[in-house]
Amino acid sequence: MANSGPGDPLAFASLRKTPSPTILALDRWRPAPTLGSGGEKSVVGEDVETLKRRLPLLDYLRQHNWTGHPASRSEFVGLCPLHEETRASFYVNTRKNVFYCHGCGQGGDLIRFIQLSRHLSFRQSLARLDLQTSPTVDSAAVLEQAAAFYQRQLDHYPEAMRYLNRRGVQDPALIRELEIGYAPGGSLRRHLTAQGYSFDLLRQAGLLNVNGSDAFYQRIVFPLRQGEHVVNLYGRSIGAAFAHRFLPGAKGGLYAWEKVRHYPEVIVVEGLFDFAVLRQAGFQNVTCSLGTHLNTDQFRQLYDGLRTVHLAFDVDANQSGQRAAELLAHRLDAKGIAARRVLLPEGQDPNSFFVQGGDGRQFQSLVEAAQP
Repeated sequence: MANSGPGDPLAFASLRKTPSPTILALDRWRPAPTLGSGGEKSVVGEDVETLKRRLPLLDYLRQHNWTGHPASRSEFVGLCPLHEETRASFYVNTRKNVFYCHGCGQGGDLIRFIQLSRHLSFRQSLARLDLQTSPTVDSAAVLEQAAAFYQRQLDHYPEAMRYLNRRGVQDPALIRELEIGYAPGGSLRRHLTAQGYSFDLLRQAGLLNVNGSDAFYQRIVFPLRQGEHVVNLYGRSIGAAFAHRFLPGAKGGLYAWEKVRHYPEVIVVEGLFDFAVLRQAGFQNVTCSLGTHLNTDQFRQLYDGLRTVHLAFDVDANQSGQRAAELLAHRLDAKGIAARRVLLPEGQDPNSFFVQGGDGRQFQSLVEAAQP
């Protein structure tokens, strides 16, 4: 199947009927020398193998929307992306990191696949692969899969649902909208490796700890998105572990910012449970800074247009939330943005305000009474 250009996604069809796994052709396939008689290693040395290890073939295919199904412990099968077909004949061997199609007879490694699918030379394929194997690109697909897995676990663990109810988050539609999930611990690695994702990729994404175990254990999970992509996961412990945890890397911008950026008045809260209860109470113009200290992108988002910003930060005993709100209000004022501090009752945050009996009308009164 010819591709219209290097930037176009591969058009892979879904699998209807799976033939018997006959991937013996992979054992017979050997990479042909590509650059002169010495082959690829004589020209670029061990860098080629290092590059291929950074992005396993199956991970690359999935990033480009290929659908494969397990054919054996180390093999996946699906429709061939290199030609039109209705019967699945394209096999990927995750142990050897190679592919073979019984329909068109093409086979090889990741670099060979890029050559064939993108109509590039060997050197051009190397350059393209080098650009695509940054940690951000590698991790995007696996974070999406992890978030979906955690979301499916939520209904199977009553203790997780009890915790959400205790925190005032009870609307099933909102839980689905926010893609809230649960990490029981001990099952994510098994699930993702069974899907063909490599151990190295899971470690790189931060989903596994130094011992190779699931990084999130007994935590409510919120995916953090930047546009269409999951860029991080937030986990809130329901047990005795440290309460708040993110995966390594950037947290992205303000939570759900694309849905609120056009409102003339915006409410900013510290935590995701604050955000959830406000949304549940009917406040659509709310976003979350994921803490009191905004990163550069989050701060820029708040002053990218004329608006009034209401800062509903925690009123805690050490006043750290209110001090952060006051500082942020001054910074916004310097950018020409009207900022107001919402003064909650002593010792409360928006989440506890609703859990302890507050309602939307009462919170709106606090917003209207907010101070510069």
